[in-house]
Amino acid sequence: MAHAPQIRIPATYMRGGTSKGVFFRLDDLPAAAQQPGPARDALLLRIIGSPDPYGKHTDGMGGATSSTSKTVILSKSSSPDHDVDYLFGQVAIDRPVVDWSGNCGNLSAAVGPFAIASGLVDAARVPDNGIAEIRIWQANIGKTLINRVPIRNGQVQETGDFELDGVTFPAAEIPVVFTDPAAGDGALFPTGEPVDTLEVPGLGRLEATLINAGIPTAFVRATDIGFQGSELQDAINGDPQALERLETIRQQASLRMGLAEDLEAAANRQHTPKVAFVSPPADYTASSSKSIRAAEIDLLVRAVSMGKLHHAMMGTAAVAIATAAAIPGTLVNEAAGGGERQSVHFGHPSGTLRVGAEAEQIEGNWTVKQATMSRSARVLMEGWVRVPEDCF
Repeated sequence: MAHAPQIRIPATYMRGGTSKGVFFRLDDLPAAAQQPGPARDALLLRIIGSPDPYGKHTDGMGGATSSTSKTVILSKSSSPDHDVDYLFGQVAIDRPVVDWSGNCGNLSAAVGPFAIASGLVDAARVPDNGIAEIRIWQANIGKTLINRVPIRNGQVQETGDFELDGVTFPAAEIPVVFTDPAAGDGALFPTGEPVDTLEVPGLGRLEATLINAGIPTAFVRATDIGFQGSELQDAINGDPQALERLETIRQQASLRMGLAEDLEAAANRQHTPKVAFVSPPADYTASSSKSIRAAEIDLLVRAVSMGKLHHAMMGTAAVAIATAAAIPGTLVNEAAGGGERQSVHFGHPSGTLRVGAEAEQIEGNWTVKQATMSRSARVLMEGWVRVPEDCF
């Protein structure tokens, strides 16, 4: 019986923020996968090792969590206003699905460094020493991102002393700017209201802030759904009923936000919207055993990604947090103590994070010009990934 040989595809395995993913140049993909469609999805699923009924990704590059089952495709931008086009694919672990509906804010910090190192950025745009400002077109959501990448002796500087909770070792700081982060036509609130009421089976009427900033996100109060707000991963991910409750909320939010036509479509659209629960600041011990004091933070936030509580905070969800915190009347702003603000310092399961957003009200409607946060990125491995040639 004949068996297909393996092929090899140039790839780089990178950490960006608190996520990891496999990065590709578009031109390096097999011809059939250079266009969106079933062939591309099948290839990326096989590279990551999905679907995996064992939930381990033993036979692939994935890490069996939403933070590590990610793929990125980059190409030189056709727009004179951008350096590189960035496409993100979130690969499901237990289903044959690649979700292209949103961005990964954490891996966004690795796009500029990869683009420079891969020759996708014009050499004239990169100083010998200093900061390279890389203009990125985020193709999933049609928005502009900016990476401010430190350069030393003509090369991307990866090492440094910037510490990021959720990442073990320090590295060089990379500020990431999300310009006009509101989805679609720029409406932050898809229903026009900073607080909506959802009808959630098993919970009844539930207040929620539904916002399109960074990534569509539904925020609810922790106490309204039976949580304290200081929970760590095991407390949620080890409780099937809690996960089911959060998924039910997410699906109802998806319908209300107009992201899905029915519950089946909402269930299949795993990557968006995100669901998060907030509470006022409180003392707790992070997963690293670090003590977080209420006086050090403005509020607590926990968020779910791909059906599991995130170990830290998704970068795009952090943008949603910053934006919602800046707007009086939202549940996030309420948990942070109310009032207008340009930045917020919140506690998550791995520690804390400070993010900023510039929001303003124009003719009665809130808009956000940009949101910012600092991340870091590092190449973990580069070379080729191998897959059977008949897998796509």
